[in-house]
Amino acid sequence: MEVSDLWQVMRIDRYSFSTPWSEESFLREIQNPSSVTLVATLKSREVVGFICASCTAEEAEIKTLAVRADMRRRGVATALMKEAMRRLYNQGCKKVFLEVRVSNTAARRLYEKLGFRIVGVRRGYYIRPEEDAVVMSRDLYPPDRQIDS
Repeated sequence: MEVSDLWQVMRIDRYSFSTPWSEESFLREIQNPSSVTLVATLKSREVVGFICASCTAEEAEIKTLAVRADMRRRGVATALMKEAMRRLYNQGCKKVFLEVRVSNTAARRLYEKLGFRIVGVRRGYYIRPEEDAVVMSRDLYPPDRQIDS
């Protein structure tokens, strides 16, 4: 992800989430050396998805992931997740966590397919609308041992 991608990233973010990130939040992630910020693009360089993740010590967090509505269910999110996990592993992370809305069954299925398991619930984590978050986690492995979907 580059600064020049932000207008497209933020447009996808606004349409995907009820509480989108600010430009400053994305800029902090792009500039943070422990963050993994990726975009998926078409040949025209049109951004169709993005992911932001970070690694602290040996634990990683998937902070945000979104795919443009017309490009969903085409493997974009899976590709972004796999590449982010590969990079997080290469940074020394051993485990990765994420939060997802309880009601977001499509995302939960994707994460389960990628080897994530539920490890907890954060009550009232999301606002607009208020909703619990499911906390999911999985171990990270060398690229040749990653779970394929």
